[in-house]
Amino acid sequence: MIKYFKTIKDVVGSIMIVEDIEDVGVGELALIVDQNGNERNGKVLELVENKAIVELFDSSNNMDISKSKIRFLGKGLEVGVSKDMLGRVFNGLGIPRDGGPKIIPDKFLDVNMGPINPVARDYPEQFIQTGISSIDGLNTLVRGQKLPIFSASGLPHNLLASQIVRQAKVLGDNEQFAIVFVAMGISNDDATFFMEDFKKTGAIKNTVSVINLASESSVERISAPRIGLTIAEYLAYELDMQVLVVMTDITNYAESLREISSARDEIPARRGYPGYMYTDFASLYERAGKIKGKKGSITQIPILTMPDDDKTHPIPDLTGYITEGQIMLSRDLFKKGIYPPIDVLSSLSRLKDKGIGEGKTKAYHSDLLNQMFYAYSRGKNAKNLATILGENAISNMDKNYVKFANNFEEKFVCQGEYENRTIDETLNIAWSLLKEFPRSELKRIKDKHLDILLEEK
Repeated sequence: MIKYFKTIKDVVGSIMIVEDIEDVGVGELALIVDQNGNERNGKVLELVENKAIVELFDSSNNMDISKSKIRFLGKGLEVGVSKDMLGRVFNGLGIPRDGGPKIIPDKFLDVNMGPINPVARDYPEQFIQTGISSIDGLNTLVRGQKLPIFSASGLPHNLLASQIVRQAKVLGDNEQFAIVFVAMGISNDDATFFMEDFKKTGAIKNTVSVINLASESSVERISAPRIGLTIAEYLAYELDMQVLVVMTDITNYAESLREISSARDEIPARRGYPGYMYTDFASLYERAGKIKGKKGSITQIPILTMPDDDKTHPIPDLTGYITEGQIMLSRDLFKKGIYPPIDVLSSLSRLKDKGIGEGKTKAYHSDLLNQMFYAYSRGKNAKNLATILGENAISNMDKNYVKFANNFEEKFVCQGEYENRTIDETLNIAWSLLKEFPRSELKRIKDKHLDILLEEK
């Protein structure tokens, strides 16, 4: 027998309080029927004695709580999954929003699955090619890794996200590759940009898109990445696919966490964000990885905008503790007209050494990237010194390093929005810049690798 409660005490914005409830659990879905018979959906956020705090997915406007009723559905949020989801667009609750037919699911999965058991994890060690030199060559992405992009307001992270979705691929035969793209709290214009770009380039065929708009509810925004990750887990661990999950913008997600926390009158922590934000982030990020005995993998690229360009802000700070490095976008490079404006010296992929080398990219890849880091760092330092003391104050060799730093930004870091470089092309560009130095300066490249490079090139 379906049981409705007519004990709705109050509703403020999207938060509803229901009294005298029984047999209700946290995270359980609810169905509210208002005085006109219209149905609205919600989720139990918290239980306090005999009261339930329910977050509405829909607006509470024009609801007469004295004539409304609510029932609890006895289950949490689930998503029906199928391989037919590839090429489709869903909202933050897993409902199609592209005008296409409903998905006939192979099964229903709870979206609140936990992180991968550390004992079951397999070590990430296979290269993923993004087609972007400053990532592939210097901050390599590895299957099963979580590598966030730290951006800021006004920087082209949306362009970079769409380029990664278009270009990313795994190398090797008989590998099935898919993208799960999750957008949280974006504008209608941004949503249109992503979808039109994916359709125009054909990337949409291998992509499952989960789109939550800024005008939609905070609860849906919190659910969107979990919907996307649950779909990714199905594709990876049941259909043996290599899955890349691109999530933007984690900052919008965190703002929704803070909004819901404030509505629940929780005691705030740093900058008003809830004290459990680290745990909440970890529940998302730690769903990336490889599992022993499974062919598939989930790799994550979360994208976040740093408020006030501050990398010590809680959102990037906590993300950095959980993930394996970061790709930093630079406002200075952006002002120079460099795209993508990736600051390679501030960026880091902690697993890059596991994904490069003989049989994966090239045997000399590690030597080349170490030499590039050194040369670019020295060139920038020499350029700063010349700005202060004058160009005559630095040595001729330092002038060569300044020239290298300029060429590095213009020819290696900078590339077209639709320029998809193979790893061979990336390493060829790197060597074309480095070979201008005398052999005595290339101390970070082993002699045997120098011989190979000189012979190959």
